[in-house]
Amino acid sequence: MSVARQVVVEADGGSRGNPGPAGYGAVVIDPATGEPLAEAAEYIGVATNNVAEYRGLIAGLTAAKALFPDAGDALRVHVRMDSKLVVEQMSGRWKIKHPDMKPLAARAAAILPPSSVTYEWIPRAQNKHADRLANEAMDAGRDGRTWEASASTAALDTPSVRTASAPPPVQGPPGDQAAGAARARAALAAARGAAAPEGLFPMPGAQEPEPPVEAAPVTGAAAPAAEPSEAPVASAPEPTAARVAPAPEPSATPVASAPEPTATPQTGWGSAPDLGAPATLVLLRHGETALTPQKRFSGSGGTDPELSPTGRDQAERAAAHFAALGTVQEIVSSPLRRCRETAAAVAARLGLDVHVDEGLRETDFGAWEGLTFGEVRERHGDDLTAWLASPDAAPTGGGESFAEVAGRVAAARDRIVARYAGRTVLLVTHVTPIKTLVRLALGAPPEALFRMELSAASISTVAYYGDGNASVRLLNDTSHLR
Repeated sequence: MSVARQVVVEADGGSRGNPGPAGYGAVVIDPATGEPLAEAAEYIGVATNNVAEYRGLIAGLTAAKALFPDAGDALRVHVRMDSKLVVEQMSGRWKIKHPDMKPLAARAAAILPPSSVTYEWIPRAQNKHADRLANEAMDAGRDGRTWEASASTAALDTPSVRTASAPPPVQGPPGDQAAGAARARAALAAARGAAAPEGLFPMPGAQEPEPPVEAAPVTGAAAPAAEPSEAPVASAPEPTAARVAPAPEPSATPVASAPEPTATPQTGWGSAPDLGAPATLVLLRHGETALTPQKRFSGSGGTDPELSPTGRDQAERAAAHFAALGTVQEIVSSPLRRCRETAAAVAARLGLDVHVDEGLRETDFGAWEGLTFGEVRERHGDDLTAWLASPDAAPTGGGESFAEVAGRVAAARDRIVARYAGRTVLLVTHVTPIKTLVRLALGAPPEALFRMELSAASISTVAYYGDGNASVRLLNDTSHLR
């Protein structure tokens, strides 16, 4: 029989602008001594107060569960928050009316059995520790840093013992609290990828008071950008991106061929271990821009066009599709405007944040940007022939070769799969990155890029397992657009 465990979770979140740059903080407390057992905080980019509050709750419950992973149903968590909205909704006394809040509440409710968690509203003055953590996270995001527990001073500004409404002391052995805190930190770091930058754009501002009703979350980068169209070739991949103010390049240097998985993949079924849930990457190509129907090269080096009216409609249809499915847990986007606009439409429906990864941008097509395939053939015929014949050949004027793009995309894939192991992640990106991910998953040669069709706002899916194997589950699905 499991020994009963009881902890207090205090959580908070805020947005400097509502919506604006946002962050959350959470602390797990020993109810007998009032001492903190684990802390969590994170800058989450542009979001509302409500989103940040819910994210703080999710982080606190996750940390509490990680402290006592073997407690099972014997774990009891008493949540204290100064958000009346979250407390009343999670207690079941207020109905969750806003469709964008429902996924966040569902995530929080799924962490522990409902019977294991109780909720209490407290004044903001009694929630100083979590509030300080949230502000530290927002300050770190403003400065382009990642919040680190070792640098936090939040505990110094709070009473050493909490007494208000804390549950009675746990009966039985106290357990290894140091080891438990280490497990909690490891679980939180794995869940949010502490080593990887969020990629969202910090903005200055002052924290706004909590709104009395649910506010629709605004997620993703501030002023999401629309994206350009694609390359116009029957035989060439349809590029579709444009360069915005370039995000930092990934640390991995592009190579002539994409890196292979380090683990030796298993084949067959008989001796395969139980690898758990794969990291599932749902690959959404951005909606149309004005350049898409014209079949013009539109990559990272062009004008970075916005979505056209057709593209915005496609993005909304994709958003409705993913909201109905309810399976997407994270969203990562190319930095280019058309992808960020598409991602923002989905994020608004799901109540999720949009993280930006530079590795997901489209190919830089050099001097070919904005031209049709026929125009490139007429002006740069020899270069085009070489490009079609070899993945190492670059477009005229210093663009990227497919080999370079494959190296960059593979590095982004590895970062994302490691960070979101076991989760379903929506990647909003472009033709060449999506085709490259599919090609690498299949172990197909570079020329396979020319043998795939990829429509605007289409959906493809690849699952990645712990042994290095990948499974292509869907390619170029457009049924949600009909």
